[in-house]
Amino acid sequence: MKPTIGITCDFAAGERPPFAGEEPTLYLRARYVRAVEFHGGIPLLLPIVSRLPLIRALLERIDGLLLTGSGPDINPELYGEQPRFPFPIMSPERSQFELDLARRALRQRCPILGICGGMQLLNVVSGGTLIQDVAHEVPGALEHRQKGGELSHSVRVVRESLLYRILKRTTFKTNSFHHQAIRKVGSGFRISARSTDGVIEGIERSSGPFVLGVQWHPEYLLSQRESRTIFLAFLKAARGRGRASGD
Repeated sequence: MKPTIGITCDFAAGERPPFAGEEPTLYLRARYVRAVEFHGGIPLLLPIVSRLPLIRALLERIDGLLLTGSGPDINPELYGEQPRFPFPIMSPERSQFELDLARRALRQRCPILGICGGMQLLNVVSGGTLIQDVAHEVPGALEHRQKGGELSHSVRVVRESLLYRILKRTTFKTNSFHHQAIRKVGSGFRISARSTDGVIEGIERSSGPFVLGVQWHPEYLLSQRESRTIFLAFLKAARGRGRASGD
């Protein structure tokens, strides 16, 4: 049985993408859909809605939740800080929807995979905080904002972690497309991976169902064993939730 995976979309109010003009537009990079389809899932794009009953209804229709990355940053005010660097901020429509969605999905024990900004959102919704700019705030930081999709730097995996149980290895190379990172880990989560400069590259729920966040973009690297294994583990967890609910 193929699990249905809800995938969050980005939101533009006219500033991007260029075809949107002045009309608010939902859009998504196709690589997220391809990754779910490639590994045996049914991708379902989730529209940004504001009413909690609609959010509940969306969650009832999916077996797993994929929180995608975003170009703009999560507003630092959401974790108790003021913006200190001139980076674009995620639209309030998307951030509020995803916070409500993730909060309810965690409560309902829905399997979740958070990618890049999706991992950061999982952390913020759980009471954690973010480094607003790695280059300015992490001494000796690696270059985390590469331009291509190639492997960029190494990641070290914590042995006593879900991520290690999935990958069966303690180090491998990833791509890197971010300038923010996790500072304080949210309640109920633990660190599962770091890059060699100490930046947190993976978090996971300390207990309960599959909830994993990765700072890199495995959907870019479907030829890589580690990326495929992460998606397969996520879809396996989602498939199990579907069976448990009687779907």
